[in-house]
Amino acid sequence: MNGIRSAVAKGFLDWLALQNADVVCLQELKAQPGDITESARNPGGLCGHFHCAVRPGYSGVGIYSKRAPDEIREGIGIPDIDAEGRYIEARYGNLSVVSFYVPSGSSSPERLQIKFGFLERAIAPLHQLRLSGREVVICGDWNIAHKEIDLKNWRSNQKNPGFLPEERAWLSGVFDHLGYVDVFRRVDTRPEQYTWWSNRGQAWAKNVGWRLDYQIATPGIAAHARSVSIYKDQRFSDHAPLTIDYDYPL
Repeated sequence: MNGIRSAVAKGFLDWLALQNADVVCLQELKAQPGDITESARNPGGLCGHFHCAVRPGYSGVGIYSKRAPDEIREGIGIPDIDAEGRYIEARYGNLSVVSFYVPSGSSSPERLQIKFGFLERAIAPLHQLRLSGREVVICGDWNIAHKEIDLKNWRSNQKNPGFLPEERAWLSGVFDHLGYVDVFRRVDTRPEQYTWWSNRGQAWAKNVGWRLDYQIATPGIAAHARSVSIYKDQRFSDHAPLTIDYDYPL
């Protein structure tokens, strides 16, 4: 979301109040716990939980929910990854909802190598969660466009972070080997469905975007997805909110 404080200033909480959402996942908070105001911490009666990065103004993930979670788990148990605030899991009975934030890797060759290291090491915790017998929904900015349909200019981006063959193969493995489901694509197979647009040029106005935000779920709950939408009437950040309705009791 490119900063919770910036999003709030642009009307995010007013939009949120109209959603009647059971669970909302946030990524890229860019805030420390003390920076999050009470109105943003528990908006409209929602219960907020946040896993912030050690570094101020950087990364961070959060979860809002109507029902207080039975348990909150912060991090995946890998210190350098957890220091960047990239994983928080809320448990409700046999359901786990995760807010997940993959590094973009686009700012420098060094950050791209950090992204590859993240992908290599994060796959085991994702696999363990898949094998746990729990229903799981992982909502996140995965910073990977999976297939050619998932970004406008795929031909010119084949050597750029976010659409590299290695990244796409890793995400294919999440689906094909771990057995998770790309819930949005299960419901909506249309092209030009994007969730992120560069701030450069006229990318937003011309819908020159990327689908970087996913809800990736275990097959059981994925089968209960009934509708999907990407909210573009207002712009709270360079990402657009992705909403999926499940016929599934929380």
